[in-house]
Amino acid sequence: MVAYIEAARNRRTSESSGGVCFTAWKCECAKMRKVVLITGASSGIGLALCKRLLAEDDELHLCLACRNMSKAEAVCAALLASHPTAEVTIVQVDVSNLQSVFRASKELKQRFQRLDCIYLNAGIMPNPQLNIKALFFGLFSRKVIHMFSTAEGLLTQGDKITADGLQEVFETNVFGHFILIRELEPLLCHSDNPSQLIWTSSRNARKSNFSLEDFQHSKGKEPYSSSKYATDLLSVALNRNFNQQGLYSNVACPGTALTNLTYGILPPFIWTLLMPAILLLRFFANAFTLTPYNGTEALVWLFHQKPESLNPLIKYLSATTGFGRNYIMTQKMDLDEDTAEKFYQKLLELEKHIRVTIQKTDNQARLSGSCL
Repeated sequence: MVAYIEAARNRRTSESSGGVCFTAWKCECAKMRKVVLITGASSGIGLALCKRLLAEDDELHLCLACRNMSKAEAVCAALLASHPTAEVTIVQVDVSNLQSVFRASKELKQRFQRLDCIYLNAGIMPNPQLNIKALFFGLFSRKVIHMFSTAEGLLTQGDKITADGLQEVFETNVFGHFILIRELEPLLCHSDNPSQLIWTSSRNARKSNFSLEDFQHSKGKEPYSSSKYATDLLSVALNRNFNQQGLYSNVACPGTALTNLTYGILPPFIWTLLMPAILLLRFFANAFTLTPYNGTEALVWLFHQKPESLNPLIKYLSATTGFGRNYIMTQKMDLDEDTAEKFYQKLLELEKHIRVTIQKTDNQARLSGSCL
């Protein structure tokens, strides 16, 4: 059930005396308004992004793509209460479950004629472990500022296999979103009016943690860094393959903001104790955006640019000065287009395999059902 309908009914009557019934009004609004889909929209960076976008333009139609429907409904109600002229809808999707991605994609294609922008924001960093030894030695090295800005070498994570037989971090942060894009191509590819893909990447995306031979990072200990580097590669490849069809992709890093991801590294009370030191460090390391609002600076900025004018090889970074001023930085990504294209082809091969497997499973289920 589309969450915004009941709220809209409280604001407008469904009487057709004015010549337009509620259903027709809804369809007309969907055509005129810019439609923005945001994955992981119920908390952290995704939620702050929703608030900032509506604060700047409450004529948008935001579609919240969330796993937890109760949280999404609460967020939807709050957004509508503060922005009564906006349109806010919900679609349930778990990007770590491909069946969920296929169902959501089908629903979105029934609802919308086009999507103007997708924020590919949902992501996980499961069971992060702080490398105390690396932290200790880093404190006394010349790379101390770089270490704190990127967390390079400081974090390792656990990983597991999903029901789809894929590494969880890879499927959630990369492949689930890739399948979502593939399914929604008809809504995105319009050469007369470009659409945007905006990925939440990371300064922690390290080339050294990624391998084409193990692109799911099943053998390593830094799947998060690997997945974010994979995101950067995929964005470059998507531009190469879809720009002529009117689809453009860019990546942004929100910096170090206090969200569920960072609270997984250290509990909230530890971050509170560290805050004076972090605020001091921010005079030397602009990656400490600290709040989700600040972290969305680059993500919101990208939305307002002409996507065809942006450099696909640049990562756009949210940054905050020691005095709390937000601004945008750019960073050339440490990758090459040949590797990006090879990775893209590997994803297409994996997609083909997954589709065949799902089709076989569905056929077996139908046969079993007919025999009962």
